[in-house]
Amino acid sequence: MCLGAPGQIIEMQGTTAIVDFWGVRRQVALDVVDEAVAVGDFVLVHVGFAIRRIPAEELDETLAYFAAMSEEDLEGWQPPGADRSQGDPL
Repeated sequence: MCLGAPGQIIEMQGTTAIVDFWGVRRQVALDVVDEAVAVGDFVLVHVGFAIRRIPAEELDETLAYFAAMSEEDLEGWQPPGADRSQGDPL
């Protein structure tokens, strides 16, 4: 499964952008984004690449989904195959 994180473009520098992820800013490549983007747009970012511009009509739903995911309690979660008897980290 792939996971992309939504962020807002705050600065553009040619084929890269500075994207804000709730206070964390990262340089992101714009080489594969699905359409033209501008400062202020929200994009879905996967492994350092903006892969999709999030349309305004989908923004509230997308941000609500990620907010709900961040609130999920993962305490006690174990990855498949983890062996707690050997002290495997989470």
